[in-house]
Amino acid sequence: MSDDAPDALPDDLADVFPALDDIRDDSLREGVVAAYALALGDTDWTGLREVPWLPDEQARLGLPDETNVDHVNEVTALATGLADGLLASRPALDLDRDLVVAGALLHDVSKLYEFAPGADGADAGTAYYDLLGHPYVGVYVCETAGLPVELSHVVLSHTSRTAVAPATLEAEVVKRADEVAAAAIRSGAVDDLRDA
Repeated sequence: MSDDAPDALPDDLADVFPALDDIRDDSLREGVVAAYALALGDTDWTGLREVPWLPDEQARLGLPDETNVDHVNEVTALATGLADGLLASRPALDLDRDLVVAGALLHDVSKLYEFAPGADGADAGTAYYDLLGHPYVGVYVCETAGLPVELSHVVLSHTSRTAVAPATLEAEVVKRADEVAAAAIRSGAVDDLRDA
């Protein structure tokens, strides 16, 4: 763990994740900031923009420049677009837009634990990646930051690396947005996504 890691959190996390300011609930917004502060404090990353999307997949596909920040921002844009579309077509729908935004912003917070900056510039997978993977570490971060269990569920169910399926519409929206964003990344390397 780096001694200066807590200083790696930007003064305004919204500079890195612009959708943070879209969260109307102050405590939820502050919880997202606390979660990233925790993750940076627990790991050796010196900045959020350095964290890769998925190093082994990036190497396999020849996509070295993909970052977790770019992916999270794309997932958040897609998830909020889906949420807004649903709310526009179904005004009575019980969908918590703030939870969608926070869930999208935190769905891959675990990548700070799963990968470590390498001495040669390469990002190495850690035991968290090999043995737990996301989203289990993401749930730890959400719970430690005092975020609601509904947000932990969004993080836990956003990937097939667990057997937990989305139980809420918010979780389903984030899961689908993540799948589409990952497919968009892979489409940069293959003509047919079935080959990815």
